[in-house]
Amino acid sequence: MSGTYTAEEIAKYLRVHPYTVKRLARVGKIPGFKIGDQWRFDVKEIEEWKRNRGKVIPTKKY
Repeated sequence: MSGTYTAEEIAKYLRVHPYTVKRLARVGKIPGFKIGDQWRFDVKEIEEWKRNRGKVIPTKKY
């Protein structure tokens, strides 16, 4: 994937509902921008977001 995509296309890529993508974008938890009333997403930014949000924080062993 490369370029700019709609919320529906990104939702399919992330395997979530389009409403979830729009909600996350609205609150700033996923990178995106609006053109008129439609959300758009740069796939390179989404891939970077996906890589960084998946980091596992080590827990203490007891």
